[in-house]
Amino acid sequence: MTAQPPKPSPRPAPPGELRASHDDREAVVEQLRDAAAEGRIDLDELDSRLEQALKSKTYAELAVLTADLPRTNSAEDLPPLVLKGGLHGASRGPGRWEVPGHVIARGGMGGVKVDFTRAECRLTEVAVEVYGETAGVTIVIPDGWAADTSGMDPGIGGLRDKTTPDRLPGTPLIRLTGSGGMAGVVIRHPNRWERRKLHSNPTQG
Repeated sequence: MTAQPPKPSPRPAPPGELRASHDDREAVVEQLRDAAAEGRIDLDELDSRLEQALKSKTYAELAVLTADLPRTNSAEDLPPLVLKGGLHGASRGPGRWEVPGHVIARGGMGGVKVDFTRAECRLTEVAVEVYGETAGVTIVIPDGWAADTSGMDPGIGGLRDKTTPDRLPGTPLIRLTGSGGMAGVVIRHPNRWERRKLHSNPTQG
């Protein structure tokens, strides 16, 4: 019995031939609308490109539609967000804000709260560097987001991780580092009062 020659393994598709997702098409649609608002393309061309974007099946087809437009700033280009508690405390959220790749929170004397529940995050991972110091730091992440706290030093105040490990596809991972300091660090999902507020004002900016 003669041995069968090995079957050739399938070759990976070139990046441009990879299938685009709904989110990929939506990102191009948003970039095209911004370009029209800035006067870079006229309304007729916008309509034509939007139609093509919605029909595009691959990255290459989408890339053609924005090849002559300047690259917009991405979340990776944003400077780190630095919050210092000071005497009176500091917070970011729960309104709309764009999440950069690096967040630094220092509790100081007044404490810091970082609320991601209404944030716009286009990253797969966000580095959050926290120092509880005297008044502590609280991090609130939406249901479906997950946290990695293995890089944290709990310090005297400790670390309380009340998040669930059930990460939904396409959501970011919050990678926590730093120290709990005197007052500690808490990372959690929204509490009952925060959930009620989210449900009663789902589009609050």
